Amino acid sequence: MTAQNSLFDIKHLEKIADQVRGEVIQLSHSAQTPHLGSSLSCIDILVVLYWSILSIDSQNSTAPDRDRFILSKGHAATALYAALAYRGFFPLDELRNYAQPGSVMAEHPSIGSAPGIEAATGSLGHGLPIGLGMALASQIQNLSYRVFVVMSDGECNEGSVWEAAMIAPAHGLSNLIVVIDYNKWQATGRSQDVTSIDPLDGKWRAFGWDVYELDGNSIENLVNVLGSIPNSANKPIAIIAHTIKGKGVSFMEDDNNWHYRIPTASEVEEAKKELGLI
Repeated sequence: MTAQNSLFDIKHLEKIADQVRGEVIQLSHSAQTPHLGSSLSCIDILVVLYWSILSIDSQNSTAPDRDRFILSKGHAATALYAALAYRGFFPLDELRNYAQPGSVMAEHPSIGSAPGIEAATGSLGHGLPIGLGMALASQIQNLSYRVFVVMSDGECNEGSVWEAAMIAPAHGLSNLIVVIDYNKWQATGRSQDVTSIDPLDGKWRAFGWDVYELDGNSIENLVNVLGSIPNSANKPIAIIAHTIKGKGVSFMEDDNNWHYRIPTASEVEEAKKELGLI
């Protein structure tokens, strides 16, 4: 099992991201589920991880030495389901079961909902502590896998995040990488207006993490930074990924109404046209 080439063609990855975005928008409409803006902001991060960074095998999703990925912001589950399907973990047709009566593929991911899902998430602030435990287990078992956790900026309100943030440097967990999808919004307002989140980079550095900042909707930037870790700093790594909520569709970008709004059939068609899918 080998990691995907970190120099994988950028244009190809951008095309995959467009396809995943189109799928997520369609799923939101078909299943009548919200959190579309939050899903769209993190898709570039997921595509770079699954196609270029993670050491995984879609046909052997429980291999002991696999890299682990946790989507702590579980309300963006459509983005994760779509990425896993396009990456070959399960057939694309199975996405039609998303959020349908009796389906295991619920609005928040859980173990057994789809191959490749590592943890049940959605209660915000839990993904990083889970990832911390997995990274510690890697040390204890003398395995070399890495643990990537994607979380929202709103999750940085949670005390459990900062408890985990203190423990990780104490154990030198350089195999633990958190990517913060910093789209500047929470459910009801701007992140900075809800709690004093800035300076976010300074907070993570003060807790003993190696910190990077980048454009989280730039495939090239993500490949360059994520492809260079773990480094030699012997610290856990926090990547502050500046993103746009609703990224990819002009009438959804930076509009917090799309945290709860569900697109109409005509809006789905308009979005897919913008993405070059129809």
